Amino acid sequence: MSAFSKLARRYADGNLIVQILIGIILGAIVGFWGHSQLGAGGESANFANSILNTISILGNLFVGALKAVAPILVFVLVATSIITKEFGETKGMGKIVFLYLLATFLAAVVAVCASFMFPVELVLKGVETAQLSSPQNVIDVLKDLIFKIVQNPVVAISTGNYIGIIAWAVGAGIALRSCSKETKNVFKDVSEGITKIVKFVIRLAPFGIFGLVAISIHETGFDALAGYLKLILVLVGSMLFVAFGVNPLIAFIITKKNPYPLIMTTIKESAVTAFFTRSSAANIPVNMALCKKLGLKEELYSISIPLGATINMAGAAVTISVLALAAVNSLDHITVDFADALLLSFISAIGACGASGVAGGSLLLVPLACALFGISDDIAMQVVAVGFIIGVIQDSVETALNSSSDVVFTAIASETIK
Repeated sequence: MSAFSKLARRYADGNLIVQILIGIILGAIVGFWGHSQLGAGGESANFANSILNTISILGNLFVGALKAVAPILVFVLVATSIITKEFGETKGMGKIVFLYLLATFLAAVVAVCASFMFPVELVLKGVETAQLSSPQNVIDVLKDLIFKIVQNPVVAISTGNYIGIIAWAVGAGIALRSCSKETKNVFKDVSEGITKIVKFVIRLAPFGIFGLVAISIHETGFDALAGYLKLILVLVGSMLFVAFGVNPLIAFIITKKNPYPLIMTTIKESAVTAFFTRSSAANIPVNMALCKKLGLKEELYSISIPLGATINMAGAAVTISVLALAAVNSLDHITVDFADALLLSFISAIGACGASGVAGGSLLLVPLACALFGISDDIAMQVVAVGFIIGVIQDSVETALNSSSDVVFTAIASETIK
């Protein structure tokens, strides 16, 4: 095996979080160096610009790869989920599915409220020349939504019309639910293949993030970092409010009992491990063991926990909503009132249920929400790239919320059917 092959293997087997952190740190160092040379002028400034322009290619390639794979990913994931998912007829499953969807929607509402209370602006390229217009009212938004839904599916995928993509995916999924087992297996295989491509792109994230951070700081200095920090605070704050406010409130309304012993148990024994694995699917065995420890019905949690790993996505709904509104706030061409933004909650909840099982999968559904406000795919993908930059924290907290909530709602439903 050649030295290059060994190096590539070590990189592929390495910890992605650590690699992204290294990319952020190196990008910040190079970016600050380049920014400091701007004031010097002359050959020093020209040399710095030349170096940073070359480095920016890495970021542009990463954003381009995300832009290419995201439309197909959304279509395949949503369609496959509807075609292959068996919800089961176990007593209490209907209530659990309802709680999953309700909590995901309420999380999106929380994120919208937080974004209006603490608006976040990001440093994005090309916003000055973007041809965008603000929706005048809810009727205009709904009319635009309807026309996007009926767009030709091939055109929708090629142009990044995520509203049309998800509409056709849902339609195809419903139409094919009664297809043969062999056909369902084909969809599963295609879904796994697309997911592998996404995982490959995400493995290259440290290089892309290095280029994005470097050029962003080179051009704006501390402004970019300030935007990242505020975005993290709004995201994490919203998720914590859902975990310690919304979920306990739902539990109390249904069980009429103090919900916090259950909440704290799930945080301690499920959320902590999910925070580090950053995968709801990888945390399924942990949640199954916790449900057994809590004395829940096995015939219930054996279905609800794997199902929750795919459709109970409150954290993903928060991420999609906050990043979409951050894109809106970053564009002077668009102003959106609160009534219009509430429509985003429905879109975010639907998109979150189709979030990919890979780390950072929810970020690839941000363009779906951005499309609601007429934001171009080029701008939306820059926001997705910012999401990968802060994903070291955001994705960990998101997964912790998603996974621990699976046990919370399974326990609530189990309590009501004893």
